[in-house]
Amino acid sequence: MFFKYYYSAQFLYKAWKRFRKYGAALTAATQNVEECLRSETARLMFANSEFLVLLNQAATDRAELAKLLNISENQMGYVTNAEAGHGLLRVGGAIVPFANEFPRTGALYQLWNTTPTDK
Repeated sequence: MFFKYYYSAQFLYKAWKRFRKYGAALTAATQNVEECLRSETARLMFANSEFLVLLNQAATDRAELAKLLNISENQMGYVTNAEAGHGLLRVGGAIVPFANEFPRTGALYQLWNTTPTDK
């Protein structure tokens, strides 16, 4: 939604750059990367991000991300039909697959779980 309008996109872009300049760690999340990447401003922000977590991605999203972030086809396999909690971490120039498996019992799982059918 931010990237749909020029002024909100520019505000977010300038904040992204300025906050990082002062050592802040900004967090952004989207469920539809392809839609977000239609904006050149959003593309610059993705490319300029030091830390990214990529979870399961649709085919069109994978293609766009692979081109933008120079991620190999083999590496993109980790975000193809990936289970919940599995994906890729991109930190600086390093790209590492991860599996964050958490026990489904106990209070912490109930607190952090976002799957409606598991409630």
